[in-house]
Amino acid sequence: MTQLHNLSSNNKDRKNIGRGGSRGGTSGRGHKGQRARTSGNAPAGFEGGQMPLYRRLPKRGFTNARFDAEVVAVGLERIAKAFNEGEMVTRESLIERGVIKRHKGKKAFAIKILGGDFTKKLIIEAEAFSQSAKQAIEQAGGEVKLTKES
Repeated sequence: MTQLHNLSSNNKDRKNIGRGGSRGGTSGRGHKGQRARTSGNAPAGFEGGQMPLYRRLPKRGFTNARFDAEVVAVGLERIAKAFNEGEMVTRESLIERGVIKRHKGKKAFAIKILGGDFTKKLIIEAEAFSQSAKQAIEQAGGEVKLTKES
């Protein structure tokens, strides 16, 4: 027969689901529902299965961003330091000598040569030249060659 002195404890460990402090049983989560559950946070923009606002509204506008080519500007002083008299300056040689960086995985870029102090006779190939750069190269006895963007 069961008596008070030989009763075993019937206390089971309760599951703690984020309750505590002075917030009471629901711990500020309200009653029931998706957000009251442990993993009940829906992703941003989720409207309970209703078509979300960002999909209900039409796409508008146009951007030229994907057609926009990047332009890398190079001054004549930097070219003069990196190259010797009579050499040919191309995109590949500029990258080899560290004058410009190789753009790995990026969109195409154009090279524009800008003016400055210049006395070396060089043949320079680039997509664009400033007027002062063109004058300085030709006055030094060099040659300017325009190439297409790549």
